[in-house]
Amino acid sequence: MQTEKRLVELAQQKDEHAFARLYEEYFDKIYRYIALKIGNKMEAEDLTQQVFMNMLRSISSFKWQDNTPFSAWLYRIAHNQIVDYLRKRSRQPVLDIEVVTPLACADDPVETTEVNIDYEKFVEVSGKLTPAQQEVISLRFSSDLPIAEVAKIMNKTPGAVKALQHSAVSSLRRMLSGA
Repeated sequence: MQTEKRLVELAQQKDEHAFARLYEEYFDKIYRYIALKIGNKMEAEDLTQQVFMNMLRSISSFKWQDNTPFSAWLYRIAHNQIVDYLRKRSRQPVLDIEVVTPLACADDPVETTEVNIDYEKFVEVSGKLTPAQQEVISLRFSSDLPIAEVAKIMNKTPGAVKALQHSAVSSLRRMLSGA
């Protein structure tokens, strides 16, 4: 298996297979990150595609810095796409017909309904967290990234990320329990 660094080098040389491998490696993580932030499946898919189009256009200018993973660059592109999307949306309010909800866990409709209700409550209360706490929760749990990678993406120390995560989880626990 090729290393990430080698895949990026090949993609910078316009190697379609390398680009496809990077796309496959990161698509789901970037999609979940965007979907959690904007709450609309179709828009999240469109924005995720745009992230990879931007990656394709600008990968030749990508440079490795201080052992920062390639994914940090992709998440920065995704973050910028989200900011642009939210800025445009705030000027033109729309009604989201399809919000992002988790997939059914089983064929049991009662369990599926319970999961969806819990998720809706989570989305509601997570909106009360600070923007930095929301970002940490999104990157750590939605995108399933390790603390070190989240720290690089957010330009914070791993200790700061751990502290943000701890305070966010504590706040969520308190809000979800109604305390």
